[in-house]
Amino acid sequence: MTVNELAKLPGISAVCLPSPDRVIDGAYMGDLLSWVMGRAGADNIWITIMSNLNIVAVATLADVSCILLAEGVTPDAETVELSRSKGVNILTAESSAYELAKMLSGII
Repeated sequence: MTVNELAKLPGISAVCLPSPDRVIDGAYMGDLLSWVMGRAGADNIWITIMSNLNIVAVATLADVSCILLAEGVTPDAETVELSRSKGVNILTAESSAYELAKMLSGII
């Protein structure tokens, strides 16, 4: 599955898709940025409620395919612009991180 295909699923909305054709290979859920840097795999979806500028740096270092913000969290304009310039995909959903993980477990 690609990030673009994920963005088309019900309940998920694209915020910024500078690299929509990135392939998704697994998922990681966490909010402690240093933990995510060391444990999220390349091409994973990173499910989080964090939305500050630092998520872009962590996503870049971990080489995740996208950040999926749970519980209706949306990033500010500065974070969106940074993600666009760094090629980091950001999506959002109203569902909880747990519900998103359950939904994705049958797809990826």
